Amino acid sequence: MINERPSARSERTAVRLERQWRELCSQYLPMAVAGSLWRYHRVHSREQPSNGWKIHVSATVLNAGRVLQKVAPLLAGRGVQFKAPASLRDVIRLNSGLSHGYTQVGKIITVYPHTPEDMMDLARSLHKLTVRMAAPSVPFDRRYSWNSNVYYRFGAFQRLEVELDNGSRTLAVHGPNGELVPDNRQQAKPNWVADPFEGRHRHSAHQSEVQPLTTYRIFRALAQRGKGGVYQALDLNVNPPRLCLIKEGRKYGELTWDGRDGRWRVRNEARVLKELLAKGVNVPRVYSSFEFDGNSYLVTEFVDGESLDNLLRRLRIRLPISRVLKYGIQLSGFFSQMHAAGWVWRDSKPMNIIVTRSDNLTPLDFEGASRVGHPDSMLWGTPGFIPPEWREIERQTGLPDDLFALGSILYLLSTGSVPEMLSAKSPKALRRNIPDRLAELIMSLLSTDPKCRPQATEAMDRLSKMAEEFPSRRVPRRGKSPRPTKHRSI
Repeated sequence: MINERPSARSERTAVRLERQWRELCSQYLPMAVAGSLWRYHRVHSREQPSNGWKIHVSATVLNAGRVLQKVAPLLAGRGVQFKAPASLRDVIRLNSGLSHGYTQVGKIITVYPHTPEDMMDLARSLHKLTVRMAAPSVPFDRRYSWNSNVYYRFGAFQRLEVELDNGSRTLAVHGPNGELVPDNRQQAKPNWVADPFEGRHRHSAHQSEVQPLTTYRIFRALAQRGKGGVYQALDLNVNPPRLCLIKEGRKYGELTWDGRDGRWRVRNEARVLKELLAKGVNVPRVYSSFEFDGNSYLVTEFVDGESLDNLLRRLRIRLPISRVLKYGIQLSGFFSQMHAAGWVWRDSKPMNIIVTRSDNLTPLDFEGASRVGHPDSMLWGTPGFIPPEWREIERQTGLPDDLFALGSILYLLSTGSVPEMLSAKSPKALRRNIPDRLAELIMSLLSTDPKCRPQATEAMDRLSKMAEEFPSRRVPRRGKSPRPTKHRSI
């Protein structure tokens, strides 16, 4: 999971907004439940139905406090039950779609109207209060209007569960005959319920134009989260059609403390890839980039293979030293080229490295990359592959981050374990037959002093010299089990 740390200035903004949010929660959402991310405004004067039309008001981490400040007095004054996250950190988690699921993106304030008529009246009022405020879209819900931050769906008001045929349990609502049926969060309403706003929905003017996406046939979603999706598709712009990868950056998706969203990240990646390709660096080719309905899209070459992370998990054995050196030479060579081209990757990890069918490595995912001469104040990286100095909030990121990540990957390939940030054991403590020179290189890349980490070009030269002494060994093909051997599970 990627960790993003704000700069010192953004951190001060975060502290101020968090304080404001907690004060508003104390005033309007006094009820807290141990272990829950939610705080509640409960109303006991009227009987609450077990299910019905729920309203969701979307917001970003930067304006969630202002949104709550606008809508809470109205909801409290109407005697309506509603809830919101206990902290802005929880707002970030909801909008990421990772911790609590993609269906929860944008559901910052949830309102429980008593009747469909109440829902319609409240939706109109909430829309007027929040219409000009930035917010991510809510997946699967219906939108009050094309430019609204108000969404709604039919679902459970109380925690009801039903047992499925496979024995598992899931959230439920009462069906038309009173029976419990699954509450499907990937649909706005069950087919037996009529939409109170049916026929009044308007569409964005963008949607009446020719859609750029019609020239691509998407057939598989590889990832879905708040900042956008990643899709495998056929590019119909060429003959014959070719496989491609479409990366989506959603407007206001996973907006961070410094105001960057999914759209900014995809635009940044497009810029990085184009510059790297122009300088001959081995990255996926860019086929196209375009904007549609407020979101940004990047279309690239589809690299056939599996991630290095999947390969290690599938083999479940430590790689032969010869293969460790081969991969290390390729990675250090890539870093050397990328740094010479003026860019720092900042998110080097096995999940972002594809092992092709010819057993070569192709790096992916450069949305967090920054220029060598202009370090990014927003710290970016994945635990296990970020250096110890990352904890220093005033620090600017740069080349040493990539060099530490290179050391972490070599450590993982050699030992089957990810190194500890501050107290990594020597690789020889985990695997005896590691050459001394390889262990020394790895530990120098993992040095707690950034100035002691060798440059990527030097690392490549040292690995190349070691490789001359280790003949290549064949690795079991995909689908075949390796011979029994002592190994560490990764």
